[in-house]
Amino acid sequence: MTHSASRITNHESRIYIAGHRGMVGSAIWRLLEAKGYTNLVGRTSQELDLRNQAEVNAFFETERFDVVIDAAAKVGGILANSEQPYPFLMDNLQIQNNLIDAAHRFEVQKFVFLGSSCIYPKLAPQPLKEDYLLTDSLEPTNEWYAIAKIAGVKACEAIRKQYGKDFVSLMPTNLYGPHDNFDLRSSHVLPAMIRKFHEAKVNGHAPVTLWGSGTPLREFLHVDDLAQAVYFALTHTLPEHLYNVGSAQEISIKALAALIQNVVGHQGDIIWDSAKPDGTPRKLMDSSKIEALGWGPEMKLEEGIQRTYDWFLEIQPKI
Repeated sequence: MTHSASRITNHESRIYIAGHRGMVGSAIWRLLEAKGYTNLVGRTSQELDLRNQAEVNAFFETERFDVVIDAAAKVGGILANSEQPYPFLMDNLQIQNNLIDAAHRFEVQKFVFLGSSCIYPKLAPQPLKEDYLLTDSLEPTNEWYAIAKIAGVKACEAIRKQYGKDFVSLMPTNLYGPHDNFDLRSSHVLPAMIRKFHEAKVNGHAPVTLWGSGTPLREFLHVDDLAQAVYFALTHTLPEHLYNVGSAQEISIKALAALIQNVVGHQGDIIWDSAKPDGTPRKLMDSSKIEALGWGPEMKLEEGIQRTYDWFLEIQPKI
């Protein structure tokens, strides 16, 4: 399959990264800076409320961007999603609708929308293909967030279809890396394990209790690999509107725990609390469409965990 280089290879291109302080946005910022891009723009949520359409439109009218990358979202785990369904639906709809519409209205040449694998049906066949979108019902625990993200994918597809604009959506698998969330009440499994094993090591290698049986299989992608996929989307005109971005490497939760325990240097026992739920037995994405075009993950899981733990140790006093 051929795909032409995009016009957005100019290092002076004015690029707005929405959510530039988050794990994903900051990784994209670091990569583009390293690649020599000199005209990157970011705004904190205090400086610009992305839920406010008038503010967003005024910002776009003044700044006149060539490229917009939407890495901004209200995110959280199962608990937050189930306790706050309305903001997870409405805040995310408002953020992305304002960005997509302003990008269309103010002639942004390229728009990259970032979503999540939770857009796919709960019981879709594995590995998850882009074609499975909207073929069945969603996972109830995060459907509010998922519905918002699906609306964003469809808005970008509609603009592409009607106006021929280069708006593309990338759906990453489970991400981890620097600037991840290590709060045990709201973090995902990998950063939560890093923190648990670290605290147990500090407390004389105390035993660590983990949820479930350890048998579910999960896929993880280092956030720097996702940043490379975004860069790939910026420097190529991709022929379709939606691409999965994953590592294609599955690991059981039990094997992940052993890997993290080894990286952290914890020497105590692991106790599996089988009274706690396991979650979905398997969740793997099919990323063959973007890989066929030339992007592929580079970071091995062990190296990625080591880098993430090193970063965690640096910020440890602030947690």
